[in-house]
Amino acid sequence: MQINNDNSIGNKIVSGFAWSSVQKFGKLGISFIANLFLARLISPEEYGIIGILMVFISISIVFVDSGFGSALIQKKAATEKDYSTAFFFNLLIAVILYLLLYSFAPTIAYFYDNKSICGYLRILSLVLIINSFSLIQNARLRKKLSFMQLSISTIVSALIGASAGVYFAYKGFGVWSLIYYNLIESFIYTILLFPFCKWLPSLLFSLSSFKSLFNFGGFLLANSLLFTLRRNMMALVIGKLYSPTDLGFYSQAKKIEDVPESSISSIIGQVTFPVFSSIQNDLQIMKRLQRKSNIYLSLLCAPILVLIIVIAKPLVLLLFSSIWLDSVPYLQLLCLSGLFAALQETNANIINSLGHSRLFFHWSIAKTIILFACIYIGSFWGIYGLLIGYLVQTIVAYIINVCLSAKYTRYGLLEQLRDLFPILSFAILSGIIAWFVGTILSTNYILVMLIQSFLFLGIYSFFVFVFKKDTIIEFRTYLFNIIKR
Repeated sequence: MQINNDNSIGNKIVSGFAWSSVQKFGKLGISFIANLFLARLISPEEYGIIGILMVFISISIVFVDSGFGSALIQKKAATEKDYSTAFFFNLLIAVILYLLLYSFAPTIAYFYDNKSICGYLRILSLVLIINSFSLIQNARLRKKLSFMQLSISTIVSALIGASAGVYFAYKGFGVWSLIYYNLIESFIYTILLFPFCKWLPSLLFSLSSFKSLFNFGGFLLANSLLFTLRRNMMALVIGKLYSPTDLGFYSQAKKIEDVPESSISSIIGQVTFPVFSSIQNDLQIMKRLQRKSNIYLSLLCAPILVLIIVIAKPLVLLLFSSIWLDSVPYLQLLCLSGLFAALQETNANIINSLGHSRLFFHWSIAKTIILFACIYIGSFWGIYGLLIGYLVQTIVAYIINVCLSAKYTRYGLLEQLRDLFPILSFAILSGIIAWFVGTILSTNYILVMLIQSFLFLGIYSFFVFVFKKDTIIEFRTYLFNIIKR
């Protein structure tokens, strides 16, 4: 019976992981290709302005969701009344936040000493209202593990939005092209979800449903708000203390680093949260799945992040031209913190899937205070000091998440580090060899990058296949199942 249960859960994970990968990497690929064109049509300063705007939009989106989407997924028997209540509450919050951002746009523009921010923010904020119509549909599909429908909606909307953004940039619209990109993509995504979900809200609003969802979702809202604040704190500080151009360099570096860190971890997180929630009464199975998630995540993320550090300069030259060379050291420092940031996801999902969002919230406050302290101290050494402070906070936050989840699954810090140490060692050693070879080559930078990349991947693969053969065989089995799906 236990074997059948494990197989059933494994099949759900494989199917969900397959379609989540299609969704995330499909959108990522489209955005990446679009960014190759946009980086040549839009200046670093204009990218910096959109970076400032997206900080306020990202924080506002957290308020709009209010944690109700995750609360509906975590709740075993969510009713129609629950879904409708959450829908209308999300919509109300979206309208209120839009009006607030519209009213305070001149103040925000004054704070950053850039009058153009006012008009940009007032239009881009419409994305909050658009997104509010898709939050419950998204939650319902995720709860059913219907990731195929989510993938199709995401990829089609990303393709249309990116095409529009590139077109407007080519026509010289500057920052407006990035704003239209976001608005069109959100609108198309919302429209596509309705026929896939086949759900419309009923004219219902229940205080009892609201209280039930808020008891769990309220703390998730606070956690998400603090997490989003921590994630965007660097952009807020750089945008205020330095120029929009500096923020543009940071934003472009963050986009590259997000490929392995945020995308892969979010795929695993998107699948594991509903699965962990469905098996929240069986901690032994949960621990096994947590361990596998961590190992697979590190197998994918660690080599990519280390390789990016090694080839950062030729990579930026190839992708974005010499205009963006100042973003290279930002990229390398961000990649150092990337793995620890990625590994936080699985440990956080354990805590939230068990319903301990209040506990997680209390420690989120501590992590936010630590970030403030690290950024304040780091600011005395300029942007590089800020990035090193961010790295320190990321490591501390990872340790906190591990200790919290270990209270329930008994998968503690030493055990996790034992699982991760060989993989990290293989990646670092491969990176050192590839970097050294690059320093003694004096040929075309693209050729050097290719040689370093193939050398790195060859050495890393050799180490993994020799010393982690069992893990690779198991991982290969999962990949074959994904391909079949």
